[in-house]
Amino acid sequence: MKSSSSAAASAIDTSVLIAAFLDSDRHHQPCFELWQKEGLAIYSHGLTESFSTFTGGRIEPRVPASIVAKLLDKEVLPKVMVLTLPPKAMTAAFAEAERRGVRGGAVFDLLHLMAARYAGLERFYTLDSRDFAAFHRPGDPEILHPKDG
Repeated sequence: MKSSSSAAASAIDTSVLIAAFLDSDRHHQPCFELWQKEGLAIYSHGLTESFSTFTGGRIEPRVPASIVAKLLDKEVLPKVMVLTLPPKAMTAAFAEAERRGVRGGAVFDLLHLMAARYAGLERFYTLDSRDFAAFHRPGDPEILHPKDG
């Protein structure tokens, strides 16, 4: 379930991690303040999404891969608990996707939320709270915007 020994209280979405490190992002301040708190977790796929965003996504100028790899290794990994889903939990989430109205690429968001639920976390912070709220169900972590944290 986890790749870090620290206890997490809240999960963050990739959008929060990106904004916390990107001064020019309009949500930088609340994300950075949340980033300063202890007990954060992120689904392992969020590391890949962060690498993709920083090296070839919406960020200009693009950040060299070696710098992003170092950022993730030295600044992110020591700070967060990295969440994973065992294969059976992942296929259970896939099976539940239809009942939640999740199709296509939205499955990645669903897996972020399911990893937080699997880890027993109560809160999930994202800049895309409306997207996550559309498939949120009882028993899932509460969906919050970083400004609410």
